[in-house]
Amino acid sequence: MKALAAIRALHDQPLPELVYQAMTVHRQKWDPTRLQHCTLDSLRTGACAEDCAYCAQSAHHTTEVKPDPLKGRESVLAGACSALEAGSTRYCMATSGRSLEEGPDFDAVLDIVREVRALGLEACVSLGLINAEQAKRLKDAGCTVYNHNLDTSRLMYGRLVSTHTFDERLATIRAVREAGLQVCCGGILGLGETGEDRIHFLHELTLLDPPPEAIPLNILVPIPGTPLEGMPPVPVIDVIRVIATARILFPSSRIRLAAGRSSLSDEAQALAFLCGANSIFTGVKLLTTQGCDAKADQALLMTLGMGMEGAPA
Repeated sequence: MKALAAIRALHDQPLPELVYQAMTVHRQKWDPTRLQHCTLDSLRTGACAEDCAYCAQSAHHTTEVKPDPLKGRESVLAGACSALEAGSTRYCMATSGRSLEEGPDFDAVLDIVREVRALGLEACVSLGLINAEQAKRLKDAGCTVYNHNLDTSRLMYGRLVSTHTFDERLATIRAVREAGLQVCCGGILGLGETGEDRIHFLHELTLLDPPPEAIPLNILVPIPGTPLEGMPPVPVIDVIRVIATARILFPSSRIRLAAGRSSLSDEAQALAFLCGANSIFTGVKLLTTQGCDAKADQALLMTLGMGMEGAPA
């Protein structure tokens, strides 16, 4: 755990010093020329009873997202095979809603996890709030990672969501960790938070023991019909400061550029990689937001002299 003052000092130092420290830490643990590629699939979309202000899937908001029931096994496995062929090593599967209740849908996800793992992919799921028994069942099915983001600081959380609490999210993370699953836990930039909120968010992540194996950093994609539809873009330097600070605080964690990466220029992504981002979501759609074309990603990596993790050097 780092004290707030220490995190603030890291985050707020002159950018050349921050970037240098982040690059130095990154090279001690990771190959700076390699990126993990992950693919994200929405297993159940829309009609969510939660009121998260940033989310297009909430039934509280008027968006163009159409509710879809749980996706069929064949469709999911076809997507997983395509992801594997494109170079992804992790297949991430998410369902909308507060939780995925016990019953046929939960059992179907367990079966899908088993089959995704049989393909040789890591299986990550994000099913909302879960308890210890559900976490154990996922682990027994071969699930590798559970994603459950904190989203932002505790101080700000109540301004974004009223249907569940920050502590409920932490309880799910504890259940996941106790079951022996890896934890993927990050946040969203551009929710209207201040720099101090970002520092508090990073501090909350340091309180997780052990630290998350993966920290996805999303950039808000303002969706028409949501309360945050008019939010201005996050300054790129603000994004870089959070990535670099996270890399210094979490040397052994993957820092993943997630939703909103398509808003970053090639140059901004290159700087993010230099500062320690070493994982990306690839694909033209990330749940309900625009992703990045795989060919464009390949072209960028070629330009940078970088490659996919697991591919021949």
